[in-house]
Amino acid sequence: MNAKRGRPRNVETQKSILSASYDLLLENGFGAVTVEKIAERAGVSKATIYKWWPNKAAVVMDGFLSSAAERMPVPDTGSALNDIVIHAANLARFLTSREGNIIMELIGEGQVDSGLAEAYRTRFFHPRRLEARQLIERGLQRGELQENLDIELGIDLIYGPIFYRLLILSNDMDDLYVENLVKYAFAGLAV
Repeated sequence: MNAKRGRPRNVETQKSILSASYDLLLENGFGAVTVEKIAERAGVSKATIYKWWPNKAAVVMDGFLSSAAERMPVPDTGSALNDIVIHAANLARFLTSREGNIIMELIGEGQVDSGLAEAYRTRFFHPRRLEARQLIERGLQRGELQENLDIELGIDLIYGPIFYRLLILSNDMDDLYVENLVKYAFAGLAV
């Protein structure tokens, strides 16, 4: 049996740290945020932050995600197509918002900061991918999608163009774009 080291996190202190990291991120961008500034703003020591997070990237991502999670709920309308349209549209709306611009900045910074890249992959993108997987698996269980569907490839097919459009083309996208994207993808995935 593995016992956890140290005292458990104080919820108020944790909230203060996450809020401070998020505020600093919005105010100054990732590059200007430091653990020292987070600690100062939260009224804690750097040691407290490092006791709970391995590095700046981890605490900043957790602060960012704690404030952004409620904007992207996982739908369950009874239709895989509708659920994925809603999920993908929520993601696209988020990515084109002020907070979403931060994700784009973090992706750029992650090209030279492997710790940051690992943090946004594990804390933001992997959970979104698991949500998409759940939606597709529900569609498979209900017989809406091809039995032999490669789920990972299906996720790439649906969500990849959203990131391509944002990161490479820098084009805005609206709900109609996302709806058409998902419908075209479903034309190849549906039974």
